[in-house]
Amino acid sequence: MQRIETDVLVIGAGMAGLTAAARSLDRGASVVVVEKADTVGGSARFAGYAWTAPSREVMAEVNPDGDPVLRDALVDGFAGGIAWIRALGVHCAGAVPILRFGRGHQFDTNQYLDECRRRVTAGGYLLTGTETLALRTENGTVTGARVRRPDGTEIEIVSAAVVLATGGFQADRELVAEHIHPRAAEMQLRSNPESAGAGLRLAESVGAATGTSRSGFYGHLVPTQVPFRDSADFVGLSLYYSEHALLFNLDNRRFTDETLGDHLTAMRLLEQPEARGLLVADERVYREWVLGSYVEGAIAVDKFELTQRRGGRCGLAETLDDFAYLPPEWGYDGAAVAEQIRQVNAAGTAVRPARTHDAAPLDTGPYYLIETCPALTFPFHGIRIDAAARVLSATGGTIPGLFAAGSDTGGLYHSAYAGGIAAALVFGLAAADTATEHLSTTTAAPAVKT
Repeated sequence: MQRIETDVLVIGAGMAGLTAAARSLDRGASVVVVEKADTVGGSARFAGYAWTAPSREVMAEVNPDGDPVLRDALVDGFAGGIAWIRALGVHCAGAVPILRFGRGHQFDTNQYLDECRRRVTAGGYLLTGTETLALRTENGTVTGARVRRPDGTEIEIVSAAVVLATGGFQADRELVAEHIHPRAAEMQLRSNPESAGAGLRLAESVGAATGTSRSGFYGHLVPTQVPFRDSADFVGLSLYYSEHALLFNLDNRRFTDETLGDHLTAMRLLEQPEARGLLVADERVYREWVLGSYVEGAIAVDKFELTQRRGGRCGLAETLDDFAYLPPEWGYDGAAVAEQIRQVNAAGTAVRPARTHDAAPLDTGPYYLIETCPALTFPFHGIRIDAAARVLSATGGTIPGLFAAGSDTGGLYHSAYAGGIAAALVFGLAAADTATEHLSTTTAAPAVKT
């Protein structure tokens, strides 16, 4: 069997993996990156912002059940992550508001990923189309992995550190049903199709601790019956404006405070009958939030027009009385929905569930109706780590030689969300820094093939 020796082995070449690899090279380590797909970048190719909560206090407020150690590490490490992006020569814009509480920076994720890849191919080894079969261990320490190349050749990679960064398990229906919700496997995948739980399974095979099941997922509301054609639809079809609209389930009632954010509403809708609901915006919401950019610098997309063009369930009602003409096959009582809207408009903040951040009435026709369902980007269940990205053992302590970052990890968020790219960046850097802290900072030597 062919054998490769290296300081750091990174399994996965998305945002977290390429960050860890490039940083390890920068710190003088030899690096091998193994990626199952034929290309690198993963779901980060579809992103455009790095953002999170601006302070520990805000993070604790919006994510109270997340691991406090990881919450603080993300907030504390974010500025350093932005500095790292800029140090690689990638333009990163100034901070802008994200959602109702976050702060973040727009940057060219593709330029960043390509720069990391360039550095890896120049100073280390990048093996694409390569499956990781098993982790290598010696006396409880992870010392590398056994991998298989596209032609069937197996390679033993011996390393001082292994970083798991395979992107989560959202593409594995069984894991999604087990750890998110039995109905979660029916959601459209708002992500790359390669992230199918390889990192989680590898970690569990050596006794790693994992996060709490049913801790939620990151995703967004999308129109029902409109399949994604390509990755551009992940943003184009996401109904970010839902936090200013009203959402009704098949029982014709509101079930959550929509103003907390579309990403949270998506989690709540999964638990409702058939995981679908009727999203209602009036003329004000359509003009201000559907036709406007959801965040400064983002391209505005008319979600209603796009849904209509793509054959989704949507309609226009000039008045609330016109809701009575909803197609019966949709399954909603339009008159009952209209009456709920009247009650919300009359009650203001006294309505339940309360609308805490945008209680303005929806009282100006026409009304824009879209039937919606949640789509899955990545789960919150995953490998448990500490602030230094060391993998925790199910029996206590850490697993020597093993690190994890990005969507493979769990515990950071619990039924809450404050940025995915930021977490991949911060803990990718942390994994590299911890894994290479005993090495010199001289120019990295290439991995050794024998």
